[in-house]
Amino acid sequence: MTAAGEIAPAVTLRRLLNGYQVSQAIHAAVVLEIPELLAQGARAADELAPAAGADPDALHRLLRALAAVGVLDEDEGGRFSLTALGDCLRREAPGSLAPWAVYVGRPHHWTTWGQFLEGVRTGENVFKSLHGVDVWEYRAEHAEDREVFDAAMVALTRHTNAAVLEAYDFGRFGTLVDVGGGLGTFVAGVLAAYPSLEGILFDQAHVRGGAEELLRAAGVADRCTVITGSFFDGVPEGGDAYVLKSILHDWEDEEAITILGACRRAIVADGRLLVVERIVGPPNEGADTKFSDLNMFVMPGGRERTLQEFASLFEAAGFRLEGETPTASGFSVVAAIPSG
Repeated sequence: MTAAGEIAPAVTLRRLLNGYQVSQAIHAAVVLEIPELLAQGARAADELAPAAGADPDALHRLLRALAAVGVLDEDEGGRFSLTALGDCLRREAPGSLAPWAVYVGRPHHWTTWGQFLEGVRTGENVFKSLHGVDVWEYRAEHAEDREVFDAAMVALTRHTNAAVLEAYDFGRFGTLVDVGGGLGTFVAGVLAAYPSLEGILFDQAHVRGGAEELLRAAGVADRCTVITGSFFDGVPEGGDAYVLKSILHDWEDEEAITILGACRRAIVADGRLLVVERIVGPPNEGADTKFSDLNMFVMPGGRERTLQEFASLFEAAGFRLEGETPTASGFSVVAAIPSG
């Protein structure tokens, strides 16, 4: 028995079980550009259908379901509008999650999660077991999926940039090296906030064109050098701060230590290594981080880590943990200094 007004445990559990339906519904709505169409004002499904390229009846059923979970609002006349949640799915909204909604519904991502049970049974990386190559090789061979992934990473990084900049002072540094920085969203945000800071963006050759464009758009291209290569072979010298944002969680310990070792060889004696990652917390807390950990297991084959696990990685690579700075985004800035 439950008290009046309380939700029965089975009802709550059923909603959790059916979460995949909500994810796919949001994905479909974003791909059909529904948030952009509704930004122009409330409209009925049959008004939206031609522009969305959708069947009017099926679209109505999709929209009323999203209204039932608070993504949209449906009025008595059957017209739909964006809620505060739905507004986050507009591509131009501050902190937009539209690129992430597109990414998580892509077939290669969706089908990989469909094999999660087998991964738990075997302990093997699910993506590689299913597709025959790791996620990095796959994206190199599938340009459209790589572009969708890159856009999702840009969106998530923009979402966390403000919180990281608010919590951590980068003004003490002269040159910041963003290792594996992708298109440069993070380093661009830091350089924009600190006009005296110089930057180096380091990643693989395929990002150069997009990175240079993003840095120009951010107005910091004159203070950021783009260098290409592999962080397994080495990273650029010349920085007094080296940032690894959402990098180490993609890899198991052996590869992570190799990446850290490359940073150790390049960093100056009084430099700082700054790892921007989620930190696995105590029991029964931190669902976002612990489900992100499962995503690392399923997709790239890495893991989220506790602070002590980071300390052990640092020690193995010639660093010493200096401290953790939590941020409002759920990410922490974990600082380390060269040891010895």
